[in-house]
Amino acid sequence: MRILVVDDVADIQVLLVAVLQRAGFEVIEAADGTTVESWVEDARPDLIILDLMMPGEDGLSICRRLRADTAIPIIMLTALGEETDRIVGLEMGADDYLAKPFNPRELLARIKAVLRRAKGRSDTGVADGGPVLGFAGWRLNVEKRELQSPDSVMVPLSGGEFDLLAAFVTHPGRVLSRDQLLDLARGREAQPFDRSIDVQVSRLRRKIEVDPRQPALIKTVRGGGYMFSSSVDRQEERR
Repeated sequence: MRILVVDDVADIQVLLVAVLQRAGFEVIEAADGTTVESWVEDARPDLIILDLMMPGEDGLSICRRLRADTAIPIIMLTALGEETDRIVGLEMGADDYLAKPFNPRELLARIKAVLRRAKGRSDTGVADGGPVLGFAGWRLNVEKRELQSPDSVMVPLSGGEFDLLAAFVTHPGRVLSRDQLLDLARGREAQPFDRSIDVQVSRLRRKIEVDPRQPALIKTVRGGGYMFSSSVDRQEERR
């Protein structure tokens, strides 16, 4: 597995490279965001570790730009540990967030968890609903982890967004609490009182709802959680 590390602090780069290589990963290094896209295109990393605070373009901007074109998992690192900073990172499309200074074992655990989710290999509880699930003109390819709009446009999703949408689509018409959604989409790897589900729901609504302010597909159930209100049908994969 190949990981792209983007951090302008040399000591952090050295630490990350050493930790990741000892764990068996191939590591690519970048000191800023100017070469990230070329590395993504040429090296096709399996995951990106991205520092939030860098000179020039910051990590949030880079994350937003990457997420517009790719679903490669992104873990953000930052010296800021406030909950608001974490939420902003998730809003930009990051799959996870870790504050500096970090424990190398925790970093490796988060990397492995994100990679498992990205490849659908973890015991997340997401049901196998067939190769393609259709709803309201949309097509979700569970095996390929792809979402196609009613206009046949491929819509990029982060790993967390895909897992959450898959949880909704495989449990239509059911009220799912935040804890249940964490179980289904993330295998309980989140921290207590984790509000990332709300952030991911907001992002999903902006991508699949006609009017995200008045959602017709992912409805909020006061005091209960969320419910996916569309009917879902199994479809054949298009060749």
